[in-house]
Amino acid sequence: MVINKKGTKQKLTTMKNLKKRLLIIAIIITTTGFIGMPNILMAQTYKLITGKDVSIKVLGSSNIHGWTEVSTVMESQGEFKFDDEQLKGLTAFSFTVNAKSLKSEHESMDNRTYTAMKADQYPRITYKLSSATITTVQKNKYLIKATGELTIAGVSQSITLDVTAVVNADNTITCAGSKKIKLTDYKIDPPSFMLGAMKVTNDLTIQFNLTYKK
Repeated sequence: MVINKKGTKQKLTTMKNLKKRLLIIAIIITTTGFIGMPNILMAQTYKLITGKDVSIKVLGSSNIHGWTEVSTVMESQGEFKFDDEQLKGLTAFSFTVNAKSLKSEHESMDNRTYTAMKADQYPRITYKLSSATITTVQKNKYLIKATGELTIAGVSQSITLDVTAVVNADNTITCAGSKKIKLTDYKIDPPSFMLGAMKVTNDLTIQFNLTYKK
């Protein structure tokens, strides 16, 4: 019987190298959570909470007085990313409000506004995110610069929103902000009332206060 000492030594060396590699892999898995890669931030879906504290407002003015239309009937959701309880990303976001759910204190004005917005033909006002950057302001408070497409009366325009996002104690996220737009950018003629005696100006301000939960 011939004993191949060289072959045995090679096998022992191979086994030692294999054990070292397995040990390295085990360390990587323990410290990163994935073989050879750092922790991957997973986006979580948050949906809009409906209620009296959640609203979108459209503020305008005329040659006589200012006016406000409000809606609390909306649909919206976003994909928020967290790392170590810090908000790090917003990868998707959509918002929809029915044009005719916007109400002021004057029904006749609302009806003229719906006509100007072509609400029968284009019943929904929508916003869809294309990109976002997030800056930490203080603990649990962030500034989100969100660029996306706002569509009104069938016309889409790219706009950037400055959104203040607060992560609440119950892990909900409240997003608030405002944006000035011009009606003519959406091919809407500013409506007039009382045989032209009251004329709505071209500038509007959209204000929003929205809260989301997983």
